[in-house]
Amino acid sequence: MDGARYRVISGSYGVNEYSQPEVLSFLQPLKERGLSPVSCTVDGNQNLIRALKKLWADIIIQRCLVHVQRQGLSWCRQSPKRTDAKRLRKLFLQVTHINSYHDRDVFLKGLAQWEERYGSKIAAQPEKGRVFSDLKRARSMLIKAIPNMFHYLDDTNIPATNNGLEGYFSRLKAHYCNHRGLDVKKRYDYFKWFFNLKPK
Repeated sequence: MDGARYRVISGSYGVNEYSQPEVLSFLQPLKERGLSPVSCTVDGNQNLIRALKKLWADIIIQRCLVHVQRQGLSWCRQSPKRTDAKRLRKLFLQVTHINSYHDRDVFLKGLAQWEERYGSKIAAQPEKGRVFSDLKRARSMLIKAIPNMFHYLDDTNIPATNNGLEGYFSRLKAHYCNHRGLDVKKRYDYFKWFFNLKPK
């Protein structure tokens, strides 16, 4: 989707986003048609990121802030009992409210303080139990995402989230629910029709 106009560039049914060959087979024709994206806002799928980098080496990868926040809050739990999880959860709640360099710096300072107090201890402890394992995942995911979280502050044309695409998918799913039961060939035709006739 074109992030500026919220218009679908291309779509296909049945592409496995966790298969890099399938993602590449979807993206390669777009490059051959002349697509040369400056940036791409993604949910963190590493297969997709690697495929994008393989085709467009200089592309800017922007992590979707909503996905970072949603996943982090899920791993920290809604009402965590651990102090470290409570404080990390507060940091995740800030993510979608970072609208300036000052906001970013305040967030990063808070994360650095949290990391100094809790991060190394959490990283050093072996995984034990689902709650602690998820806390380790939340910390690791956020640290890995940081380098690609704030490109939208440098370029206002870079969407901070992929909410536009998520909204489009919601409308598509709602529309498709009226046509469930299509055989496979008709299903491909249906999605091809939808992507072309309802690109926004």
